Amino acid sequence: MIVGLSNPKIDYHNTRHNVGSWFVYSLAKSYLKNLKKEKKFLGFTASFNIESNYIRLLVPDIFMNINGHSILKMASFYNINLSEILIVHDDLELDPGIIKLKYSYGHNGHNGLRNIISVFNKKINFHRFRIGIGRPINRNQTASFVLSKPTENEKQLIQKSILHAIEENFILKILIR
Repeated sequence: MIVGLSNPKIDYHNTRHNVGSWFVYSLAKSYLKNLKKEKKFLGFTASFNIESNYIRLLVPDIFMNINGHSILKMASFYNINLSEILIVHDDLELDPGIIKLKYSYGHNGHNGLRNIISVFNKKINFHRFRIGIGRPINRNQTASFVLSKPTENEKQLIQKSILHAIEENFILKILIR
């Protein structure tokens, strides 16, 4: 399962905090799939096969600090363990255009990750795909920064890094090894 963390699509889709959903929408598009709203999972879903592996996609359509509830609903329904889920999210510690994979337990202050850990109530490592969004000059402006749109240059760097990750298939290689 691949999850792009997000806030509700209508109001927040183009913000820095939703770059995880940008990745999932781009991935679905590359496999000619459309994400469809699924109320029972509180989000948008799609699925596809790759190398005989069934991959489920999810973009929660609820607020970031409660994304874990959407993820747990889908994971429970399909009997998917947290260790089998790739969480794609924005990362303040990385500059726009920088992406990194991480396999660990922890949230590093990210409210979406904090909620996932709380809702799953398990201290186990899980896969994270971190997409850099940079950090505001004034640390007191972090909330407004992540909830705002990136500059045009930042957006291009982020989108380029997302497309590179999809073209190289390195995310999927992690899930199907």
